[in-house]
Amino acid sequence: MGASAVLLFAVPHGPLSQPWSLIGGHLVSAAIGVSCAKFIPDIFIAAPLAVGLAVGIMYYLHCIHPPGGATALSAVVGGSAVHELGYQFILTPVLINVIAIISVAISFNYFFKWRRYPVYLAQKYASANKTKSTDTYGAITHEDFVYALSEFESFIDISENDLLKIYELVTHRHNRETIQYQNLQHGHYYSNGEHGDLWAVRQIVDWAETNDSGEEKLIYKIIAGNNRRSSGVMTKNEFSRWAKYEVTRDEGNWHRVNEAE
Repeated sequence: MGASAVLLFAVPHGPLSQPWSLIGGHLVSAAIGVSCAKFIPDIFIAAPLAVGLAVGIMYYLHCIHPPGGATALSAVVGGSAVHELGYQFILTPVLINVIAIISVAISFNYFFKWRRYPVYLAQKYASANKTKSTDTYGAITHEDFVYALSEFESFIDISENDLLKIYELVTHRHNRETIQYQNLQHGHYYSNGEHGDLWAVRQIVDWAETNDSGEEKLIYKIIAGNNRRSSGVMTKNEFSRWAKYEVTRDEGNWHRVNEAE
């Protein structure tokens, strides 16, 4: 139940924290654990079998709840007091604990509009407060995801890299136009628009005056991301092929510069 509390109060919007996962995960696992304890006398066989069966059945019933594995194990290794309860263990203490913790989770999270639990209430609240807009969305960048994740006031069980990968798979946006070397500006910051560890932000710190070739050298410093705090030299043409867009830092997050401004 301590592990369930972590999920319900730290990750209330996660799929593993939802009511069916909590209720089904614990009760199904408890029933499997008690059955293994009663019908398999060897604890070294009953214990792993109880956990394995619990995981498998939770998966097929779509109620995966990691603490359920501990519930199944407890029914086997909990000692004589637990064994004497038999199938009563499913009701007391498991069902009582489940009812208590889910009631507190619903009540506690209700006071915070960004943490409504179960997730259905959060979605319902967001839908009710959504304003209609005819604006279209442009390309979503790494910096956009970092900023969006920083705006959530609860833990989200998915990384920005996972979100970026999902976005790329859905939209098939693998190719982006690069910045022309004539548009580079001394002292400004640029991002390569890559994902994960390949993402970086560079600042142009020194360069030669531009002519028509774009082969003049410039010196850049890596401000964030891959190889942070290092520097390098390349031609303006090479830098423009590396850079996907200009960025700026605001309140600790990198944002893509609005080209219209």
